[in-house]
Amino acid sequence: MSFSGQLITGELESYDWQHRDTAELLYLAHKAMVSTVGRRFELCGITNAKSGKCSEDCKFCAQSSRYSTSSPIYPLKDKDTMLMEAGRAREIGADRIGIVTSGRGIGQRDLDVITETVMAVKQDTGMQVCASLGVLDKAALSMLRDAGLTRFHHNIETSRNFYPQVVSTHSFDDRVQTIKAAQEVGLEVCSGGIIGLGEDESDRVSMALTLRDLGVKSVPINILVPIKGTPFANNKPLSVAEILRTIAIFRLILGDKTIKIAAGRETALGDFQGMAFWSGANGMIIGGYLTIDGREAEKDLRLVEEWERLCIG
Repeated sequence: MSFSGQLITGELESYDWQHRDTAELLYLAHKAMVSTVGRRFELCGITNAKSGKCSEDCKFCAQSSRYSTSSPIYPLKDKDTMLMEAGRAREIGADRIGIVTSGRGIGQRDLDVITETVMAVKQDTGMQVCASLGVLDKAALSMLRDAGLTRFHHNIETSRNFYPQVVSTHSFDDRVQTIKAAQEVGLEVCSGGIIGLGEDESDRVSMALTLRDLGVKSVPINILVPIKGTPFANNKPLSVAEILRTIAIFRLILGDKTIKIAAGRETALGDFQGMAFWSGANGMIIGGYLTIDGREAEKDLRLVEEWERLCIG
């Protein structure tokens, strides 16, 4: 089997990724990126709109009420605060703003505020608005769509097989059903996961194949930042090579989808962060994450400029 010329489509599930040389994978992924996404690059900002006291037991998460962490705890921010944060994200170069809440889902009162906020952000900033609100039914998703939401974010986190090692309070299928519900009401879906949870490369391949089959439009790749107090606090960091291989594999499997590097990119990749874009990524979260600070926006914008010169030409 060869990746020469164009992406393979029929034998990805059985392909022996493990024995493919890393440098060759990165080279092939770069070629695939140039041919499928070209200069398309996505910068997303997020607002941690509601933090902490989550009932779920995701073992990586600082916001779970089951673990003792220093994560901030507060109820849903008001519309004006979220609108102000969207404006700041636009000022530092973000194309989209994501409204993110902790918890399994949200109630009607919070849904009403978020719906009003989506409309206000669209009107005042012109930005595309995404939301990551946990499990919602079609009625709630339709309400958000009608307000102007264009994309719903809901990570699958990892592979189906490894998922029980990460979360027990809801199932992998619960996440898949939420993704399908969002798509059925006409929303795009952003879905990815976290690497470095203890999974192996076959799990990462499986996750990418699932995302391909679900037809998601945007895929964030987070790299675990071990949080003191969580069960994964002592996980061994991934090597730079493992991270870049994962990005390359995702590009080769996912074709023309947007692949964004997100939380953990600064610390895990260090001086090699720019290599993520040579390896197939064409987007990133800018301006910080939920409970973790990012780096200065100016550095990220310079990185994008250099990517356009060096990787695309």
